[in-house]
Parts: sequence; structure tokens; C-alpha cells
Amino acid sequence: MRILALVTDAFGGHGGIALYNRDVLNSLCSHNQVSEVVAIPRCAAQHTDAYPKQLTYDTSGIFGSFSFLKSVVKNVFKKGKFDLILCCHINLMPLAWFIGKILRIPVVLEIYGIEAWQPRGKWFAEYLSASAQSVISISEYTRVRFLAWSNLDPEKCKLLPNAIHAELYGEGEKSETLIDRYGLQGKKSLLTLGRIVSKERAKGFDEVLDILPELLTEHPNIVYIIAGDGEYHQTLKEKVENLGLSEHVVFTGMVDEAEKADLYRLADVYVMPSRGEGFGFVFLEAMACGIPVIASKVDGSREAVLDGKLGAIVDPDDPKELKEAILNALTLPRKIPSLLDYFSFQNFTNRLLSIIDDVVVSTGRVK
Repeated sequence: MRILALVTDAFGGHGGIALYNRDVLNSLCSHNQVSEVVAIPRCAAQHTDAYPKQLTYDTSGIFGSFSFLKSVVKNVFKKGKFDLILCCHINLMPLAWFIGKILRIPVVLEIYGIEAWQPRGKWFAEYLSASAQSVISISEYTRVRFLAWSNLDPEKCKLLPNAIHAELYGEGEKSETLIDRYGLQGKKSLLTLGRIVSKERAKGFDEVLDILPELLTEHPNIVYIIAGDGEYHQTLKEKVENLGLSEHVVFTGMVDEAEKADLYRLADVYVMPSRGEGFGFVFLEAMACGIPVIASKVDGSREAVLDGKLGAIVDPDDPKELKEAILNALTLPRKIPSLLDYFSFQNFTNRLLSIIDDVVVSTGRVK
């Protein structure tokens, strides 16, 4: 079986979609009936990751829409037949649908979060999403919102949450290097990691800052670490100054991937009372380092903590609830929860291959 994957990015990318796609491609290549996966990214960066043997990662299409289309055509018509198209973003659905019609092969679409929660003006791509043989959703929250406006048969929309590679994390002592860098000697640390954008106050930075003065009356040594960057960064810095919290808030900027696990271990609580998460992979990373976490009740992040089994869930519009959750989490020991195995890479692979098998068997591509 040969699979053509149209992806935004994967290897070399730093966002959640890139990470998800890397896991998808690695899992597909482990299928005992897959001879080759040809993945064509819209963008790519240099990286040191090793590709699986069955993967052809063609980066010739990263120079714009025309080069991407040229790369797809080259692979479709010069490299032999394919049995399945994996469309890794709803915006690529017109191209995936067209190729699927020409080759008479099924299309599987991936959806992640906000791009699939409601129609966003990409009317042709959104209309064609219902033609997919199967749709893979990163969370039940995204699945429900997608089905509310699309014409897809609900039975065709399957759930595939993120995977955590636990071997890359693990419990450990706080890094003295980072403690010195950020001036955290003798401090208790709260952490939120993510893009700092203003839209819908998506990550919950403001909500934590709003209750920080109250937290300081009970824990004067608390520091809130805001990790990441984005267009809302300067506005947040001004808010911190206006609240007189400059000595209790640290802005790290972009975090090097090599330091990410140590950054999580630096925290006593990972807190992200978000409104716009399709899933919330950062919660898995924090828990894989043994850090207590606080997620949101109102978006897909509650699924990353199994609806409260792995960590606390709060309403981001309820400051009292958020404050109490943080105070409670500060009393908890560091421990990697045993139920985190639900999100293991092996379980991710098993779920994905089951979805793919159902598609290729039902369409007669593989018996």
C-alpha cells in the first residue's frame, strides 16, 4: 500500500500540527502493509530527525503554491499508483479531492482545532470536507464542533488524540541554570507555554495575571513564567507593569526545544485556562515531567487531562475557581500519572492504523 500525504509541515516544524503530523507519518510507516508514504509539505525547515525507511519526504514544493502543486503533480503522475490520500489540513482539501477523483482512491482528512470549529470562508474546501472517506479529529471537542456545521456522516469522524513520547521527558530536579537565568531562587513557579496572541485571550495568560495579586497574599514567593512569543507579548508586559507585578512575572521568549523539558521541571504548576485549544499537547508534556496541571473546561484541553482524571479543570471565567485550583496544585507532589499511558505513542499508532485499515478495506484498496 502506498499513501500520499499532503501536509502543511511536519519534520522541522515547531507547532502542534507539525508534531502531530510527524507522529502520523511515523505511525503510517510502521504499518506492515505500507510500502511507501510520500509526504509533500507546504513548508519545511532543516532538522536532524531521521525519516523512517518507508517515508519519502519531498520538500520540493515549499517555495509557494505553484511549486507545491508542481511537486504534487510530479509525484502523482510519475511515481506509480497510490492507494490512499491523507489530507493534513482542511485548506488542502480541494487538491486532495481532485487527485482522489482522478486516481479513484479514498481521501482521509485531519482536523485539529479552530480551523474546523466553524466555517471560515474557505467555502469550497469546507464543502468538500464532507466528501472525505474518513475524518480524523484530534479531540472530541473539535469533532463535535466540526460535525455541527459540516455535512459529514458522524460515523466517519474518528478520534485520534495526540501522543506523548514519555522517554523524552521524565521527572527531574529543577535546572540550576534556568533558576539562575530567571532569578527563581527560593521561588514557587507557575508556567504557561504557548503562542502569545490576543485573539480570544486563547491561552489564559490574562486570567492568571488577574488573580496573581491575590495568590501573592498567600504565597509571596510565587513567580509566573510566561513562555513563548507573539503579537500580544508587549501588551501583556504593559499589563504586568501596570499591575505592579514585574518582580513576579518572567517572560522567557521562544523556548529552545532542547530546554523544554527542563522548563517544565522548573514549574511547580502548569496552568493554562484556555479558550481556544483543540487539544493541548503542552499538558501531556508537563505531566510527563511530573508537574501538576490545570486545564480548561471550555475547550479541547479538558481531553488532555481526561476530563479531570489527570489534572484539574477550571472555568477560565471563574477567577475564584482558578485561584483555588492553583492553591491546591501547589500542595501536590511531583508525579507522572499512570493514566498518562493512554496517550502513549503505541496507543496513538494502534488507533491511527485501525482507522486507516477501516478505510482501505471498506473501499476495496486492500483486502
